[in-house]
Amino acid sequence: MLGKSGVVLLTVVVSVMATATGVAGRAQPAATPPQAPPAVSPDTSPLPVVRGLYLNRFAAQNAGRMRRLLTLADSTEINAFVIDMKDEFGLNYRSASADLRRNAGAGHGSVRSVPALIDTLKAHGIMPIARVVVFKDPEAARVNPAWTIRQADSREWRDHEGLAWVDPYNRDVWEYNLRVAEELAGFGFEEIQFDYIRFPEPFQSLPPQVFPAAKGGKTDALVGFLRLARTRLNKLGLRSTADVFGMTATARGVLEVGQYWEKMSAVVDVMLPMVYPSHYPRGAFGVERPNNDPYTMVRVAMDTARVRDEKIGITRKEHVRAWLQAFTLGKPPYGVEEVKLQKRAVYDAGYQGWILWHPGSQYGAFEGALAPRSERPALGLVHTH
Repeated sequence: MLGKSGVVLLTVVVSVMATATGVAGRAQPAATPPQAPPAVSPDTSPLPVVRGLYLNRFAAQNAGRMRRLLTLADSTEINAFVIDMKDEFGLNYRSASADLRRNAGAGHGSVRSVPALIDTLKAHGIMPIARVVVFKDPEAARVNPAWTIRQADSREWRDHEGLAWVDPYNRDVWEYNLRVAEELAGFGFEEIQFDYIRFPEPFQSLPPQVFPAAKGGKTDALVGFLRLARTRLNKLGLRSTADVFGMTATARGVLEVGQYWEKMSAVVDVMLPMVYPSHYPRGAFGVERPNNDPYTMVRVAMDTARVRDEKIGITRKEHVRAWLQAFTLGKPPYGVEEVKLQKRAVYDAGYQGWILWHPGSQYGAFEGALAPRSERPALGLVHTH
């Protein structure tokens, strides 16, 4: 099949593994190539087909915006909301644990009643998914200086936004995030989606990063956290899933931020690559202007993810779920047609689920890209409280 640029997709899938450039997409230099993990035991249990929308904390806190989003979902194929419950501002709910509240942050509000929110979503047939930002956590860094990434002179390291990150090697950081996830499970969320499962980019313009708790490689730390998260959340009946760069699906080896497809894919229930066409460098996959060819960019990334999963024994349907671009970054402006092309690419790659991302959770301009309610996939929601 040909994309709009005329790239022969099945050929491209075989050859894209080293096409990524740019800091986020560069493979980490190494003397020897990283070793792929052994084949995993096949898991054939069914996964739901999720077609969702991302809701930031401000949308989730605002009754009027929630009503509009529910009205949109009620008339379309949308069957899930991914809601910020812990983001860069801290917790978006009031924890019952004083220990967790200590790291929660302040000044950006919180959802008044999470149980009421969950009940409302399930009454509308909407799967509640909690997004939990893990290692880009300036609030926890502020309260727990011992958790932070440092500079060589022991001062706190900060990124280009001036934000501190917590050390992905630190087991106290792991435990904090897992306790948050388990508390969210008790409210009735059916999936925990971990974001910022990565190290910060090592920009040359910033001081080198020092990780006080370092043990093993970067990928080892990410995989260790995700493996433990899956074990603990699966026991509670929840899926444990991970957001990764779109480049992670197609880069040959380990990205500089520590993400490596095979090793991470083997320890989560669902991988969610952010395959936004605007985020790929010019010439990626043989496409001169990736933002102009949303079908090809998404199709190649998803085909490659499927092939890589199959090589390590993962054939579970819907094990990969794409984040799709419902925002404009550069030219052309994105609208209904661009979202439709991305959806078609997902389906042609053999998957049925996806999630739309708009940073402001504003989806009115994309409603025409959504199928009617009659085509909404069934979920089988479970009330857990």
